Amino acid sequence: MCRLTDSCKITTDTDSLRSEIRDKSVRVVDVRRRDDYRQDHIPSSVNLPLADLLSDDSPERVQKLIQSLGIDDETSVVVYDDTFGALASRVAWTLEYLGHSDVTLLDTTYSNWKSLGLEHDSDVPEVHNRGHSVSLQPGILATSDYLESAKERDDVILIDNRERLNFLEQHIPGAISLPYLTLASRDRILRPKGEMKRLLENRGITGSSEIITYCGSVGTLSGLAYYAIKSAGLPNARLYVRSFKEWNNLQKPTAKQEDASYWDLSAE
Repeated sequence: MCRLTDSCKITTDTDSLRSEIRDKSVRVVDVRRRDDYRQDHIPSSVNLPLADLLSDDSPERVQKLIQSLGIDDETSVVVYDDTFGALASRVAWTLEYLGHSDVTLLDTTYSNWKSLGLEHDSDVPEVHNRGHSVSLQPGILATSDYLESAKERDDVILIDNRERLNFLEQHIPGAISLPYLTLASRDRILRPKGEMKRLLENRGITGSSEIITYCGSVGTLSGLAYYAIKSAGLPNARLYVRSFKEWNNLQKPTAKQEDASYWDLSAE
């Protein structure tokens, strides 16, 4: 499995995906709502609405879902959405956690795909159930209990990917603010590698530290940050999937930023 190295492929560009679709060497997964998918989508793509996944994202159910989409252990998977990559990231991370080694994000949104004049249709492909094993990857998951102890270590960096104002009002103690809005470029869901490395370095996010990302509730915004970290070649990242909502509901300690400056209120 590709694990956070410089050689990891995080995104797939439009030209590569078009070629893979022609070669029938990829399973494209559209994670938008079912009605949006039925209206039109990238040719040959199958639909896995994020809400369907989140209704029960236990490994056993996820295994059944991806098998029903014709995905086995060797299938190359590209995931896309129309929400700056956040929803697609959450689905891709779930496949990675299940043990699927070949999953990437389309490097742009569906709206941009269409604006480029690229192919789309409303045909629903016929797919056949395929077997997929489960080989969980606990090294990319952070639970509340894990986070509670890990955040006290000197070699752990905790990143809050919510909007800056949410962070200022309340956050997990010790977290660094990295708003999700800072991760994208003009037409790509993630900045180029060099830019991403500089962005992270400016926040003190470098080296071999373990990096844990979280957002508001279900790990979408922080899922995008997880892949941003991977794209910069940083070696060790985890996603706190249940994020701040669970942390707060468990009545665990929180912090507030006092005397915020103008910069603090900006998304940069």
